[in-house]
Amino acid sequence: MNIDLSRRGFLKLAGAGVAATSLGAMGFGEAEAAEQAHVRAFKLASTTETRNICTYCSVACGIIMYSKGDLKAGEKAELIHIEGDADHPTNRGTLCPKGSALKDFVRSETRATKPRYRAPGASDWQDISWDEAFDKIARAIKDDRDANFIEKNAEGQTVNRWTTAGFLAASGSTNETAWATYKVVRSLGIVGFDNQARV
Repeated sequence: MNIDLSRRGFLKLAGAGVAATSLGAMGFGEAEAAEQAHVRAFKLASTTETRNICTYCSVACGIIMYSKGDLKAGEKAELIHIEGDADHPTNRGTLCPKGSALKDFVRSETRATKPRYRAPGASDWQDISWDEAFDKIARAIKDDRDANFIEKNAEGQTVNRWTTAGFLAASGSTNETAWATYKVVRSLGIVGFDNQARV
């Protein structure tokens, strides 16, 4: 059998053989097998994945939240990881430092999770339902607007102003929500209106 092998080809083949033999002799084959044996399952493989929007500002970055716990089996779901959503067009997987710390914010023991009310002159807060909270807010808005609404100015011109109340919008709102908020606030006649993003 005739093998057509140039001097350069022979040296390349011999060098590759020596390298493979040397690595095997030094134990790299066993090391690779040992490393492979220690590979653990991906920690998020058994979690529930939920897509959402970061709550910090109006950039509205996409996030993916991972939780453990089977709700169907009566378990409580526990948030274990949050990361940027690589498929989201706004942030493409990146998060700012505040967005990166969302898990700590969500799991904080001091986080408010229900409405609370402190009566005038009282020193303690009491938990109330959402219906009670909305009723209190609506009642306060209606009473103040009825008492202080200015329909006409001193010259008799229609102004429809309400100057004893103000509104501070949340910076976490999207442009669409901000537009709707602006329309509602102005339709009530509120003059003092600003957005948290400017504060």
